[in-house]
Amino acid sequence: MNHKFSGLLLALSLGLTSNALLAQDQAVTSVDGIAAVVDEDVILNTEVQRAVDNVKAQYAKQPGQLPPEEILRKQVLERLILLRLQVERANSSGVRVSDNEVNQAVQNIANQNKITLDQLRTQITGEGLSYEEFRNNLKDEITVQRMRQGYVQSRVQVSDTEIDQLLSVREVGGPEVRLANILVALPDGATPEQLAKAQEKITRIKALLDKAEMDFSSAAIRYSDSQNALEGGEIGWRTVDSIPPAFVNMIREMKAGDVTNPVRGPSGYQLIKLIETRAQEKQMATQYHSLGIMIAAKSGANSEAARQKAEDLRARIVAGEDFGKLARENSTEEMNASKGGDMGWFELAQWGQGIATKLEALKDGEISEVFMSDSGWHFIKRLGTRNQDMTDENRRNQARQMIAQRKSEEEYERFLRQLRNDAYIESRIGGS
Repeated sequence: MNHKFSGLLLALSLGLTSNALLAQDQAVTSVDGIAAVVDEDVILNTEVQRAVDNVKAQYAKQPGQLPPEEILRKQVLERLILLRLQVERANSSGVRVSDNEVNQAVQNIANQNKITLDQLRTQITGEGLSYEEFRNNLKDEITVQRMRQGYVQSRVQVSDTEIDQLLSVREVGGPEVRLANILVALPDGATPEQLAKAQEKITRIKALLDKAEMDFSSAAIRYSDSQNALEGGEIGWRTVDSIPPAFVNMIREMKAGDVTNPVRGPSGYQLIKLIETRAQEKQMATQYHSLGIMIAAKSGANSEAARQKAEDLRARIVAGEDFGKLARENSTEEMNASKGGDMGWFELAQWGQGIATKLEALKDGEISEVFMSDSGWHFIKRLGTRNQDMTDENRRNQARQMIAQRKSEEEYERFLRQLRNDAYIESRIGGS
C-alpha cells in the first residue's frame, strides 16, 4: 500500500490489530502464541508478524536497509507495546472517536491520494489487511493523537515573557533544515556501565558512516532506538531555532549530507544528519477591515425577533445613520460593540467561515445582507483590504510554537517512559 495515505504512519505501517479484533484472535492463542503480555492484554505473534511483513513490504526494493529479523521484531514489538499502552490509557481517560470521524479520516486519505474509497479498499485488502482492521488501526491512532493533544495542552503553557526571551537571544524565522537522527537510548539514572555501552555503540555506528560502509537511513533502521527508526531516522523540516540548543551550533556549521559527532542529549546519545536546508520566504497575507453588528439569538420566536431587529438596524445604516453608534447601542461585545463594531484588521478566516464568505462577496464600502450564525443574526460592512507583511507577527507565532513543541515533546516523552515503567510488560520474544 502507498503509505502516503496518511500522516498516521505508525498504524498504517505496522498494521496493528485493534482490541476489537484481539478478542477474536485470543480464541486461537494456544495455536498462535503470545508475543508479549501488556498489563491485562496480550500481543499475539500474528500481530507482530503482520507488522513485520508490512515493514518489509515498504522496504521491498531496499531490503538491505532493514536490521536482522530478530532486531526488527523487537523494534516492531516495542512500537506495538507503546501503542497498546497509549490506547488503553486513552480509553480509560474517556477519549472517544466516533465512526463518523473515522469515516472522514478514511475519506481524507482517499482524497489526498486522488483515489476513490473503493480503490483505497482494494489496495488495502490487496496487501492482506482487512478493511475493518485498517479502520480500527486508524481509529486507534486518532485516539492516541487526541489523548496526546489533550495531555500536553493541559500541561504546556507558553508566556509572552518566554517568547520575548527567545527572540532576544535567537534568530527565529531563519533557515529551515531537514534532519534525521540515530538515537542510542539511555534509561533514567543510567549506570556507568550503561553509559559506556551506549557510548561504544554510537561511536561504532559513527565509524560505519564515516567509512561509508552503511548509509545513514540504513543505520537508523538497523541501530536506532528512536520511534522514527523505521522511517530511516527522518525527523523532517525544522527551523534552526526549534532544535534543542545542544545541537544548534553544530548544525549551523554543517552542510547538506554532514553528520554530527555523537552528542549526549536528554534521551541518550545521538547522531544528527543535515539532509538539506532552505530559506524562509517573506510572509505576506491579505487582511480585511470591517465593521460588524450581531443580535444574539438561539432559535424560535427569539430568533425571528433578532432577525427583524438586525434587518431594521441595517436599513437605518443604509439610510445614513452611524454604524458605530448603532453597534455600541445594539450589538454584542463578541462583535466589539464597545468599539463601534470595529473588527480591526484580520485574515479572512479569523472570524469564521460565515463572515469570510460574506467578506469575499463584498466590495469595499458595501454592507452585507443579514445572515445567521450559531450565535445570532449578523451583518457586516467591508471597509478595506491590505496586503500585510506578517513576518514579524509570524515570527512571534513561530517562537511560541517552537517553545510549545519542545515542551510538548519533552512532556510526552516523560509520559511514555512513565507509562511503560508503570505497566506490567512480559515480552516473550527472545532476548527482549
